[in-house]
Amino acid sequence: MSVGKVIRGFLGAVVLSAVLVVAATVVRVWQVARADNRPHSDTILVLGASQYNGRPSEVLAARLQHALDLYKAGVAPRIVTVGGNRKGDQYTEAGSGATWLHERGVPNSALFPVAKGSDTLESMKAASAVFKQHGWHSTVLVTDPWHELRSQKMAEDQGITSATSPTRTGPSVASRSTELRYIARETAAYLYYRLFHASSESGPSAV
Repeated sequence: MSVGKVIRGFLGAVVLSAVLVVAATVVRVWQVARADNRPHSDTILVLGASQYNGRPSEVLAARLQHALDLYKAGVAPRIVTVGGNRKGDQYTEAGSGATWLHERGVPNSALFPVAKGSDTLESMKAASAVFKQHGWHSTVLVTDPWHELRSQKMAEDQGITSATSPTRTGPSVASRSTELRYIARETAAYLYYRLFHASSESGPSAV
């Protein structure tokens, strides 16, 4: 067998392996997005998204509403909100989320805003420190369906036992084309994280 054929065979195997990994990740993103697990846990953890002068964006409001529903159902006795702010902002994603929840009946004693992080990984690291401080170990992650797989992996890497209960409303599930776009984005972001243990994005509301 010629050297050229060996090289072509090797490259073909590499390409095939890459395609299979990507395909398997797409399936896994979809599977986790479809699941809704809500065991009794120490906390409900709401991943941040954009806020405007203290008013949660439509994306963040959908996550907060779902967290509120879980809280009222007795899934956990407290809600942790995470997310920082842009330079010059007076409000953070975490603080805006906590205020929104308090205005709808959640007592301040059950709210723990963690106003740090410009992406999911940074926010999860900050949340992990708060978990350790309070002796919490488990959480139900609330975010968009397609964001759940990567968020869960990051949480587990920070020592947090997590279940996933995604939102079913909001812009991320507005249409089939939107869902496909988010699945593609999350597939790439998840693989990037697994390879480099870093977030592929930065800036407030980045996930």
